[in-house]
Amino acid sequence: MKLSPLGDRVVLKQLEAEETTKSGIVLPGQSKEKPQQAEVIAVGPGGVIDGKEVTMQVKVGQKVIYSKYAGTEVKLDDEEFIIVKQNDVLAVVE
Repeated sequence: MKLSPLGDRVVLKQLEAEETTKSGIVLPGQSKEKPQQAEVIAVGPGGVIDGKEVTMQVKVGQKVIYSKYAGTEVKLDDEEFIIVKQNDVLAVVE
């Protein structure tokens, strides 16, 4: 099954959370903070959204940082994805 976002939406797959801290302390499951980094899986077509022309600035395969409480979490074929608006993508990691 394939997710195809509409409008200015972007489908992200969250990167794995760190299991240990830099000093070597192992974190239990509930102590791990969700990472705000993700990989772009699919990008919507953009177009005219609310009367404004929107061009998509991210591409499939890029690593991005997104807003902490942004988007809608979706589980599909035992994989979890986050669908966010392009505005919620803060930066591209190069």
